[in-house]
Amino acid sequence: MSAQGRFLTGSTMGHVVRMTATGALGITFVFIVDAANLLWVSQLGDKQLVAAIGFAYAVQFFSVSVAVGLMIAATAVVSRSIGAGDRESARRQAGAAVVIAASALVVVATLIVVFRHQLVGFAGAQGETARLAARYLAITIPSLVPMSAALVMSGTLRADGYGAKAMYITLFAGTVLLVIDPFLIYYWGWGLDGAAAGLVLFRFALLALAVRFAIFEMNLVDKPRFSTLRSIGAPFIAVAIPAIATQMSTPVGNYLLTIVMAPFGDDAVAAWAVVGRLTVVVFGGIFALSGAIGGIFGQNFGADQLDRVRGTYRDALLFCFLYTLVAWGLFVALVPYVIGAFGLIGQGADVLMAFVQIGVGGFIFFGALFVSNAAFNNLGKPARSTLVNWTKDGLLSMPAALWFSGVFGAAGVIYGQAAAGITVGAVSAIWGWFYVKGLKADAPEALDLTPPPPYPNPDRHRSR
Repeated sequence: MSAQGRFLTGSTMGHVVRMTATGALGITFVFIVDAANLLWVSQLGDKQLVAAIGFAYAVQFFSVSVAVGLMIAATAVVSRSIGAGDRESARRQAGAAVVIAASALVVVATLIVVFRHQLVGFAGAQGETARLAARYLAITIPSLVPMSAALVMSGTLRADGYGAKAMYITLFAGTVLLVIDPFLIYYWGWGLDGAAAGLVLFRFALLALAVRFAIFEMNLVDKPRFSTLRSIGAPFIAVAIPAIATQMSTPVGNYLLTIVMAPFGDDAVAAWAVVGRLTVVVFGGIFALSGAIGGIFGQNFGADQLDRVRGTYRDALLFCFLYTLVAWGLFVALVPYVIGAFGLIGQGADVLMAFVQIGVGGFIFFGALFVSNAAFNNLGKPARSTLVNWTKDGLLSMPAALWFSGVFGAAGVIYGQAAAGITVGAVSAIWGWFYVKGLKADAPEALDLTPPPPYPNPDRHRSR
């Protein structure tokens, strides 16, 4: 394990591409498996089952976002310590972050299981569809606790530049799900319960692999200590709360849009579920980008290499633009096959076509939003990420979807989502660039007056 952070030298674009590629391969494979899970359920010929997963996903997205927010906080804390050359603190911080994340998800999971019927009802599910969605949540939600611990350890690997190791965690665990899903869902006849059981096994496989790579192989996580929990508490919470709030905006937006989509019937909601799965499959690189570049920002920020921080921001925006153009072409070419594979008809087919024609293009700006989120979260201004994300998902998406759906039907939900994302993404990207451009380091003599704190203080970098 090198004493110097891996991201402090070399091409910033090379680091962006390498870390995003490994992150994308892992996350894309997981979501391919997730889409295959939905495909196997659709082969049972019951649209209620597919719609039930769509409603359950809208609820489950909340708890997953809490786990991702905690992972972002852990990556920010650990990567800054690595950049500052304090690896022992980084190891202790990683161990404390695992405990904090798992404890938080115990509370979240308990609340969702207790109120699952009300939550799916609020999303618009009714009758048998609502009962199936609630049953799916009861089986799968508790497994978010081990998944949250696995995510923190995976984020720790990325914080230290071990993108391939983090990728192996999701690849190998996803392979488990890919193999067992058809047996659980289709051949053994477990149906929706089989899909839920497969997801639980996948999350425990994530934990086992994360422990192997982050703890036993790379020795990046120390055993939790009460003293570290106390010392990490304030800086961790300072990043975690706005990071969680930022991540929560996406499920809130998805939940609100599901409410708008629900009156158009199970065909439309089933297509909405398919769109959700395909989005994360094709745009795995964009979704991975934010988490992948967090460690690059954090290490260079901790080491006062601010020119490299700016280079990382610029390179990530360029990567996002080129990636989206390629993905858009793939979507257009494959859409007829997707419609046939999932048996989408009527409003369902209209929803998917609207997404391919208009919604996909919006990811140029969605990706720019993710880049600015990574910069704000890792460079001391996480509240800004919260502000721009909630503006998009909590303030603009639902009114835009309601207006467009009144004109274009179910497809209008896609148009409204794209309109909100394009508007906020453009503003956020510009805001983020001016922030990183204005960063400056303290004068060297000021830094020499006192020993460095256990956790690098983000306020020592200020924007002009």
